[in-house]
Amino acid sequence: MLAAIGVVFGDIGTSPLYALKECFDPKHGIPFSVEALYGVISMMIWALFIVVTFKYVFFVMRADNKGEGGVLSLMALALRSIKSGTRQYFVIMVLGMLGACMLLGESVITPAISVLSAVEGISIATPQLANAVIPISVIILIALFVIQKYGTAAVGKWFGPITFVWFITLAILGLMNIGKAPEIIYAFNPLYAINFVIDYPLTAYIVMGAVVLVVTGVEALYLDMGHFGRNPVRYAWLLIVLPCLLINYLGQGAVLIANPAAAANPFYLMVPEWALWPVVALATAATVIASQAVISGAFSLVNQGILLGFMPRMNILHTSDSERGQIYIPAVNWALLIMVIVTVMEFGESVNLAAAYGISVSSTMLITTILLSIVMRREWHINPFIIGFLIISFFVIDLAFWTATLIKIKDGGWYPLALGLLIFTCIITWYRGRQLLRDKLIKESIPLEMFIKNLLQHPPHRVEGTAVFLTPHIDFVPAAMLHNLKHNHVMHQRIFFLKLSTWDVPFVRDDERLSLNDLGGNVYVVRYVHGFKETPDINKVIELISKQYNLPFDLMDTTFFLARDAITPAKSPGMAVWRERLFATMMQNAAKPSDFYNIPANRLVELGAKVEI
Repeated sequence: MLAAIGVVFGDIGTSPLYALKECFDPKHGIPFSVEALYGVISMMIWALFIVVTFKYVFFVMRADNKGEGGVLSLMALALRSIKSGTRQYFVIMVLGMLGACMLLGESVITPAISVLSAVEGISIATPQLANAVIPISVIILIALFVIQKYGTAAVGKWFGPITFVWFITLAILGLMNIGKAPEIIYAFNPLYAINFVIDYPLTAYIVMGAVVLVVTGVEALYLDMGHFGRNPVRYAWLLIVLPCLLINYLGQGAVLIANPAAAANPFYLMVPEWALWPVVALATAATVIASQAVISGAFSLVNQGILLGFMPRMNILHTSDSERGQIYIPAVNWALLIMVIVTVMEFGESVNLAAAYGISVSSTMLITTILLSIVMRREWHINPFIIGFLIISFFVIDLAFWTATLIKIKDGGWYPLALGLLIFTCIITWYRGRQLLRDKLIKESIPLEMFIKNLLQHPPHRVEGTAVFLTPHIDFVPAAMLHNLKHNHVMHQRIFFLKLSTWDVPFVRDDERLSLNDLGGNVYVVRYVHGFKETPDINKVIELISKQYNLPFDLMDTTFFLARDAITPAKSPGMAVWRERLFATMMQNAAKPSDFYNIPANRLVELGAKVEI
């Protein structure tokens, strides 16, 4: 539970810094009144109950893919019972891609808004330092991204205790201020929220775009479920996180009843003057931890996307010998840093970023609801009437939040949509480009079994050693094999055609990984499978082959052959030329398969081929 608090709830735990402030912000929110305050606090309380507790904790977290969660895991579950290649399959896959894109966009906005909102406490403690908020925020963010390559193992043990202290501090601050206006506890009554919506529908609709900020980070509950298990996350939420958040929001409401001018920054203005600097320091630490969790989530999400074929290969470094989930992707890290700094410089204040944040969060929630409905119907086989009631309830709330945030497109809501569109364009182009490339290669390929049978009848000169040809398709001769025969006119004494495949499960047991087909003449076809949260390693592959099939390998006597395709855009059916050029650029800059699969450089032969698509 303590570990889960540090990793899972950092994002949602920093929402009190800016959520209520955004509701009554003069630029983006609604005018302050006591009646509106009761309605807003009631909406916040019930958003935590309905969206987080009821929807995510009790329903979405049941949709686990062998213990793993997240939008891509949910997409894999939804696709499991649908035939590949159908329109329905494509639509669900696109929804999963869009959800991943919005989560990656959230990975840019979360560090920016969280650190900014914490450091803004400096301007409350010492107004003369107001101009230092952005430089200090940028320095903290640069330091955060620079240390990523060292992993979180060294500092991760402090995440849980620091975040736990943060939540206790939220509760203490709330209890200290509820006494100023104890009648605020009536906001627990959902009638305040309902009457506010009925009496002032337009005002309530506008403020919903800010109320959604109280559930930011809700996807982390689901995404990080695999690290800790379902029950520790649930217990941490119900016993610690939810009560502390509720008490703090009630305390902020009481402060506003006693002093409406505190709407400028209700969180920091509820802090006693003597405790202001310690709370600023603690808030900054909490937001750094929240940002760290989001960045680690982005690495994990990109890794899943690569293995599922949605993104080009990237160099992935493992930062822990004991924790296989702790990875570092340099390209993603530095791209995030650049975009986060640009975001901070462009928006300047946390309230300006709140509109952008709301769209990102509500979009992901809406996609999760749609995918969940498919899983409930096809995997859980629940009564359709129960599914209909639950999904319609979730969908109406998510849609209300989403459309309310769309009102703020011109105030910054365009930003996550632009980020999401950019990432989605790259993802769908990569996916489609790989399809076209695969179809082109298969069309021009030779059936493998017939080729080997004929070759063994009149074999070329056979040389000592083992050749491993990595192939994208086990039924066809890989291009590297043809090039080797054409130019060198030899066959190795022992040949393996190796296909590395990704299954739609997070992890695969070792006894399920390998299948081997003996074609005769010391020629074998091997298929090795891994889950979408595992990074394949060629050393483990040959170790398993040796162990399970008694085919020992001497690495110094083994040569790995790879075909490296150079893509040439052509005016042919498939994609627009600009997308083909984008695909060619991504292909050219993708990590080498040899690096991705950890193939020893001194045992590798790469053979290039030019392919028009």
